[in-house]
Amino acid sequence: MNVILFGPPGAGKGTQAKKLVEFYKIPQISTGDILRANVREGSELGLAAKEYMDKGELVPDEVLIGIIKNRLKEADCEKGFMLDGYPRTLPQADALSEILEELKKPIDVVLNFEVPDEALVTRISGRLMCKCGASYHKTFNPPKKAGLCDACGAEVYQRADDSEEAVKNRLKVYKTQTQPLIEYYEQKGLLKTLDGTKNIDLVFEDIKAILLEFA
Repeated sequence: MNVILFGPPGAGKGTQAKKLVEFYKIPQISTGDILRANVREGSELGLAAKEYMDKGELVPDEVLIGIIKNRLKEADCEKGFMLDGYPRTLPQADALSEILEELKKPIDVVLNFEVPDEALVTRISGRLMCKCGASYHKTFNPPKKAGLCDACGAEVYQRADDSEEAVKNRLKVYKTQTQPLIEYYEQKGLLKTLDGTKNIDLVFEDIKAILLEFA
């Protein structure tokens, strides 16, 4: 089955993606991961992307599309794939449709995770990180000793882009980018919306019920 994941920051999309990879044994294709891999490997597309990344500029659609196309041709995508972070714009969605038509790998379903903005701001702005990789939440999962990591004892911190103001801006950008795509896939009859406020396991059960006809 071929799946696209949509969801604002903090909607639990990443958590569900990991569960989907483990359960269905299909790869999660993240544009960020692919870009970094191509840059490391020094591929032609990777070198083209690196020029823009080094300048802090967005990688153009034509470069991204080429990278996605190459990734979808790989053997591990034969039984299906899960696109995460792509497409982000209508031109990318149109280009993806052309690629998938050429590869004879049509999208089966687009999973859209919905969570109210207030809940997302609470979720993200309360996140705390540690340099050892451990993560906490001020309200839902605080460290045992205030300000210190349970695992290594180092001081925990909040990422700059997790501040309340930054989160609100990220959500605004996400809506501007994604709303046209939601309508695009809804018109194609591919969109399935999930209640992301539910317990993680309940959301996963909802996803499995939707994917039952494709698995």
